[in-house]
Amino acid sequence: MNTSHIKYSLSDRIVKWTIYAMVILLCAAILLPCLNVLALSFNDGSDAARGGVYFWPRMFTLSNFKEVFKDGKIVKAYKISVARTISGTLISLVVTSFAAYALREKNLPGRALITILITFTMLFSGGLIPTYIQYKDLGILNTFWVYILPGTVHVTYLIMMRAFFESLPESLIESAQIDGAGYFRIYLRIMIPLSKPVIAVVSLYTAVGHWNDWFAGAFYMNSSEMWPVQTVLQQMLQRAMAAQQEYTNVAQAIAHNASTVTSDSLKMAAVVITTVPILCVYPFIQKYFAQGAMLGAVKE
Repeated sequence: MNTSHIKYSLSDRIVKWTIYAMVILLCAAILLPCLNVLALSFNDGSDAARGGVYFWPRMFTLSNFKEVFKDGKIVKAYKISVARTISGTLISLVVTSFAAYALREKNLPGRALITILITFTMLFSGGLIPTYIQYKDLGILNTFWVYILPGTVHVTYLIMMRAFFESLPESLIESAQIDGAGYFRIYLRIMIPLSKPVIAVVSLYTAVGHWNDWFAGAFYMNSSEMWPVQTVLQQMLQRAMAAQQEYTNVAQAIAHNASTVTSDSLKMAAVVITTVPILCVYPFIQKYFAQGAMLGAVKE
């Protein structure tokens, strides 16, 4: 349909341009702070402390990033974070999708009770100390599995995936059963291929959760050699801010201000380092966010 010759009324044009303006303002509100962080991360720290750096570095430097990568721990931490994110996301997807597929079956014994017990865990938790004791009894403290096993199943994603499975036409399942397909074959040949949108969403959220987590490394891992990148950067920033507060005289403050790297510029570099890798994943699965769940699944 050619819409180039459609004549809009004055009220329609006002509404249309108002929507355009609101979308532009919303995009600016999201994009401009990101540009500010990026500019400050590449700007001289002492120069940025004077203010006036907004969306473009005034004194370009890589010193902030060199400071972050200086001790070499960050590279190993990156490897641990990548391994944790990939393996944790894959394991979580397999377990969550299996559980969601089982819970969609109305003839599952105790289905209602299982759903209630699972939902109950969303409202209450044992707390930090009981959780630590439980991890110790399970023998996963100070091991790589402390990053993977506790977050294998997220109740919100489980309910989301089960609801998506339940929205698929029952006629597809019945047709497959008539052809002799069992539960596992239906799961592989029907459920998973038709569930790419929800799988993409759950994968992204799970991966972001693993990548951004610093808590597990700080509290459940004694050896700094096994810290993920977020924990390493959190400890690095904590030391930088503590050192900034320990200046006892004017000479030390002047010497600190003369440094090209400050705690604030270090923060911005850390934000860029931890954010850019996970942002690179989003374009590959963005199309599934808007894709119809049943597109082409049922033929009339």
